[in-house]
Amino acid sequence: MAAAERRDKRPESPASPLTGPGERLALNGMGSFEWDLTAGTLVLDEAGMTVFDLDPEGFDQTPEGLGLRIPADDSARLADAVLAALEGGQETYGQYFTVRRRDGRDQWTHTQGRVVRDGEGQPVRILGIVRDATAELAHLTVLRKLESARAQQATIVQRTTEALSRAVTVDDVTAALTGAGALERLGAEGLALGLVEGGTIKIIALSGESLEILSERKFTRLDGSLPLSRAVITRKARFVTSLAELSEEFPLLSDYLNHIRYDAAAYLPLIAQAKAIGGLVLFYRRRTEFSPEEQNLCLGLAGIVAQSLQRALLFDQEREFATGLQAMMLPRRIPEITGGEIAVRYHSAWSGREVGGDWYDVIALPRDRVGIVVGDVQGHDTHAAAIMGQLRIALRAYAGEGHSPSTVLARASRFLAELDTERFATCMYAQVDLETGGVRAVRAGHLGPLIRHTDGRTGWPNVRGGLPLGLATLFEREEFPETRLDLVPGETLVLCTDGLVEEPGTAITQGMEALAHAVRSGPQEAGALADHLSDRLWERWGSGDDVALLVLRRAPDPGTHRAPRIHQYVHQADPEGLSEARYALRQALRDWGMPELADDVELAAGELLVNALLHTDGGAVLTMEVLPEPVRRIRLWVKDRSSVWPRRRTPGESATTGRGLLLVDALATHWGVESRGDGKAVWCEFDAAGSAARNAP
Repeated sequence: MAAAERRDKRPESPASPLTGPGERLALNGMGSFEWDLTAGTLVLDEAGMTVFDLDPEGFDQTPEGLGLRIPADDSARLADAVLAALEGGQETYGQYFTVRRRDGRDQWTHTQGRVVRDGEGQPVRILGIVRDATAELAHLTVLRKLESARAQQATIVQRTTEALSRAVTVDDVTAALTGAGALERLGAEGLALGLVEGGTIKIIALSGESLEILSERKFTRLDGSLPLSRAVITRKARFVTSLAELSEEFPLLSDYLNHIRYDAAAYLPLIAQAKAIGGLVLFYRRRTEFSPEEQNLCLGLAGIVAQSLQRALLFDQEREFATGLQAMMLPRRIPEITGGEIAVRYHSAWSGREVGGDWYDVIALPRDRVGIVVGDVQGHDTHAAAIMGQLRIALRAYAGEGHSPSTVLARASRFLAELDTERFATCMYAQVDLETGGVRAVRAGHLGPLIRHTDGRTGWPNVRGGLPLGLATLFEREEFPETRLDLVPGETLVLCTDGLVEEPGTAITQGMEALAHAVRSGPQEAGALADHLSDRLWERWGSGDDVALLVLRRAPDPGTHRAPRIHQYVHQADPEGLSEARYALRQALRDWGMPELADDVELAAGELLVNALLHTDGGAVLTMEVLPEPVRRIRLWVKDRSSVWPRRRTPGESATTGRGLLLVDALATHWGVESRGDGKAVWCEFDAAGSAARNAP
């Protein structure tokens, strides 16, 4: 009876400001409640009873009775929210939860309450509203799905833009669209990309399972016989949710439908500067529709790809023009030489029209000599390439007239200055006589040569240099001193431009050490060594600078089986070279079957080499050969560039020098001095039989 009286006394729901007087909140699925915290009663109006789907006769007007409609997890969350408001001194609270209706459906519900407190601040009542929030949350779910789809589409566009922003060439674009993770980045399962060439579409990229069959139609006429060509001709995209339906409209496609394992496709024209430059097909599985947002996404992707391809096509055209100009400026063929072999390699920097002015050349000279040159004109543009071509031809002409190396560079510097280009050039030029091994080298602000000796050692000889070409004339210092080098049979000379050894952020000495190591570990033949250097140092070449490389190897001279021969060049003040020469002599005598001569030959060679290195301005060439007739014997040569002949002296007891030739005279059966070109050669012979007799006990 008391419960009935309380139900009779329930307050009516206030009228909504959106409805007329007397209309109930139930019209909007909203009810009110009053919760007496002291008495523990909870009174709902009629609309509130409807929200909770309660039977008025069965509800006991207690929070516990109401809780039977609320699942345990939601009831706990709701209780926590109420408790936090009561204990935290809050005036209001709100919470979403579910109500289990009598037909078994779950209904999203929202409640909002206001805490009423007494004069001492203690909570005594909660007044609030409850409403059916199912439609609200359903709309929110749709909005969240739309927002998620938009975020995903934005991610697709962003990632695709980032990937294609780094693409420079057409190959870069295709790699970005077909590489690892590319299809996922595009939100598709398959891709075909074609470019318009004349009256055809050329397929340049395929990615996705089963699409390799499309490579059979790498070239397709622009006649509208296939969906992609139709899209390109009409410049209108086409979205297909059933590929099978296309077979009637495009009979040529029916041959491929049984092999292409996709359900839907977007055929997109690639438009750049109001011109259709190609077409893109995106394939999908399990797609039944293309929403307006998805169609716009596909069109946006097509626009991004079209712009990237347009830039790449322009770059490739500029690159082809620039490299073509550069190639025209370089020698078309390298002359064959007698007594050695030459190999050249050229690497162009990958930066559009920004080609460099590096060059190489091999020039046939009078008296069976050869001129070799590498150089680098300042700048990275077609102007630098054009200047390089003019300078190369001028230097070739001066060298061909028979001028000395220093005169060749002086005239080349004057020629460059007279061009009035405000450009300078560095250069390394050398005249090589492969018959004698003589090298006359000059430098104009350029890296010197690297030599690999017959024993595998490498060295950077000290080649004196002048100012770069052009600057030398500007500062009136056209002085290019020559340095004389000896290239013994089997030795290799390596010339290069600084792009091979110079890397941004690192010292050039590191690059020089890397080059020397690669030369030491490389093969003997000039061509094979040039390829080896290209492979080993390719990453360094990727730094953005051009590279010219020239490798010259003097033919080895091992003699014959009956009369073998070895050669060794020893640099001035090179203790390691002296020890290597002694070791080479001992090893050769052992190989030739005359180890008993090793001590005498090694001692004599040491004396002659020390004399040459101490009393001349350069290194010395050591040659040892077998003379089989009339008596098998060893001849030792030490050649230097001094014209002063040695004199045998008789030193006093306290003298510290002057005994070298006395030792040679005592050890050898014969010795003598001969003039050799611009120097001399001191020789001595050893008779195997005579040495054996002296060493007998």
